[in-house]
Amino acid sequence: MSHRRKRGYEDEDGGYRSKKRRTNEHMEIEDRLESLILRVGEKSTSSLESNLEGLASVLEADLSTYKSKILKILIECAIKLPDKCTIYTTLIGLLNTKNYNFGGECVELLVKSTKDCLKSFRWSDARFLLRFMSDLVNCHVVNAGSLLQLLDNFVDAALEEGVPQVRRDWFAYSVLSALPWVGRELYEKKESELDRMLGSLEGYIKRRKKIHHNALRVFKSDHPHPQEEYLDCLWQQIKRLRSDMWIEKHIIRPYLAFDSTLCEALQHNLPSLVPPPHHPSTLYPLPTVIFRMFDYTDCPEGPILPGQHSIERWLIEEQLRHILMSNHTERKECAAQLLSYPLKNKIPLEYIIVEVMFGEIFRLPTPLCLEIAYGSILIELCKLQPSTMPQVLAQATELLYERIDVMNKTCFDRFVNWFSYHLSNFQFRWSWDDWDDALSQDPEQPKAKFILETLLKCLRLSYHQRVVELIPETFAVFLPDKPAPNFKYSVDGPYAGSEETRASANLMAAIKRKCTSEEVLSLLKQELDPATGEEDITDGVFNPTKIDVFIQTLLFLGQKSFSHSFAAIAKFHSVFKALGSTEEAQICILRSVFQLWKTHQQMLVVLIDKMLKTQIVECAAVANWVFSKEMVPEFSKCYIWEIVHLTIRKMNKHVSKLQKEASEARKRIEDSDSDSSDSEDESRGRRKNKPLERPTEEQVEKLEDKMESAQADQKNLFLIIFQRFIMILSEHLVRCDTDAVDFKTPWFQWTVGRLHQIFMIHHEQVEKYSTTLETLLFTQDLDPNILDVFHQFVALRM
Repeated sequence: MSHRRKRGYEDEDGGYRSKKRRTNEHMEIEDRLESLILRVGEKSTSSLESNLEGLASVLEADLSTYKSKILKILIECAIKLPDKCTIYTTLIGLLNTKNYNFGGECVELLVKSTKDCLKSFRWSDARFLLRFMSDLVNCHVVNAGSLLQLLDNFVDAALEEGVPQVRRDWFAYSVLSALPWVGRELYEKKESELDRMLGSLEGYIKRRKKIHHNALRVFKSDHPHPQEEYLDCLWQQIKRLRSDMWIEKHIIRPYLAFDSTLCEALQHNLPSLVPPPHHPSTLYPLPTVIFRMFDYTDCPEGPILPGQHSIERWLIEEQLRHILMSNHTERKECAAQLLSYPLKNKIPLEYIIVEVMFGEIFRLPTPLCLEIAYGSILIELCKLQPSTMPQVLAQATELLYERIDVMNKTCFDRFVNWFSYHLSNFQFRWSWDDWDDALSQDPEQPKAKFILETLLKCLRLSYHQRVVELIPETFAVFLPDKPAPNFKYSVDGPYAGSEETRASANLMAAIKRKCTSEEVLSLLKQELDPATGEEDITDGVFNPTKIDVFIQTLLFLGQKSFSHSFAAIAKFHSVFKALGSTEEAQICILRSVFQLWKTHQQMLVVLIDKMLKTQIVECAAVANWVFSKEMVPEFSKCYIWEIVHLTIRKMNKHVSKLQKEASEARKRIEDSDSDSSDSEDESRGRRKNKPLERPTEEQVEKLEDKMESAQADQKNLFLIIFQRFIMILSEHLVRCDTDAVDFKTPWFQWTVGRLHQIFMIHHEQVEKYSTTLETLLFTQDLDPNILDVFHQFVALRM
């Protein structure tokens, strides 16, 4: 008996092992198939055609067992590897000739995936899938008539009334961007239907509003290169392609080699796909402007740069942009991929790469990646291609500098950031003498300001003596002040012998003795309170002298580094809170910090950021301080707007965090309620996956109250900032009108540029309050020079 039982266990164990072995083998084959599919089209000793033929035979043999896996991989390739679109369509075409049912299932899955992408707002994925399905017409997998029906559905969505223009634009752009692949085939088989569809699109493109165009331009001027709106530009490129009989010489089309085989295959009709209706909560891709900085005259002898309206220019830029976005987190790999672009010998590759890179750096409203990612990739490109890339980049920098007078102010900041970072990686070497025209300019003029702000950023990335050494003596006027604290309570300073200086000396001695926060408050009260001895922090009254002495003394002691200052702030946090109990007192704190560190911009930015994070000062106080009269000389400097943006981001982050907490807590209550109505087994299973306890209704309401309070603060912050902008700009316009002088002074250009920048950088948050802003601030009686900025912002999502 025991022997038989033992044998039974062995049989069971053997069965388990056999099953495990089969599973492992199954997974290994799936991995091998995935590797073969992903790698097809890469460099190989065999031709692409023979590789495709061999792969099609391998996949056909495995279709009976691994069909669903193969389909899934091909759909992922269509989305994630759009540059190899024609390779995978050819592969599907070859499989369709061998197995008609597989071709049908593939087409159905493509349409289903496109629907899913549209429903989940994965706009780029949906566009790549539409292109893929279009190219299947060339491989005789999809019937041309059924593709035209699908494209017509997209065109109908572009012509739909009563929906945002950004939605209509996306559908129009998707159709146009598929035509380079399939235009010739449709022209040959369905010319009249294609012409009718293009006529509908042309009518839409001519009718659409372009109020947003000026908001997204890098340069205000179209000389020497026009800054075209993206849909207009692609339409012109498609028109040129159409006039060339839909023939282009850029797309690799491996299916041409198999035409005799593919043309015998039965074709499939695409299942019906009607775009989902618009919903107010849907976010569509924002419009863009095509950045141009080179034409064929800028490139030396060699391959000619395709014209701005040639479809080849769009195809190359589209592919380079995809390489950049797919690899931007790995700068070395990204640079290598860009430089190994397949058709590099037919085009001036370095020029197009640099133009695409700067187009992404300057993309408005915000770049798709961190700015430093682009800078680090450009450095790698210079290292990999040292004979040409540095020269092209230097030429680009010169061209940007020459056009800086008409550059958007947001792009100006990004240009400063990129150039200073780039210099810091190449020993700060630059031919500064070529820019001596800036020496005779007003310091507020863009060229002079660019050099000054670049050197200030270089100072952050180096040290003062290094910056002194890197520029010619003639440029000394642009040299930043040496960063040093301006401590006004020193024994030989301007307040020598005063009670403030004596109080500061006593406070310094007490801090060095490691006194407590209570002792500091007591000392300040004893030394600097009015003789009556009454408490000064009551009913919003505060003592500015006390604040100034405390801030100047404490931060002077912490001058050695950011860490020393942070430690001082942390130790005496309660003193800061006690002294800065009102907004006026917080503005006084900021004023004292500025007076101490006005020659050290980075220290100011870092300290104010720290004070916001530790809630020593509120966001509204920072906004009011920036627009105060004593900050007028600093108003156009870049660091001030760095402070404004970090303040807004701090508020946005706070609101976002509270929104997430409140919605998660509310969801836990709802899930808990639904669990209680389920069976006991189901609810027990769910509870295992949910370690978080069910919050009470009271706790959730408290969270929601906090969230609403934060949203009110956020709205108030934007109202303060925009109201101050309107006030100072309106005052300037009235003053210029009274004095009969041109209002377009450098100050006006910078200030309007900064207003535009707030709208652009924080467009997602400001958009929530656009109705309030229109009702309270940006009313129709406002000067058009100010109101236009608001209208351009609103038009972004119209």
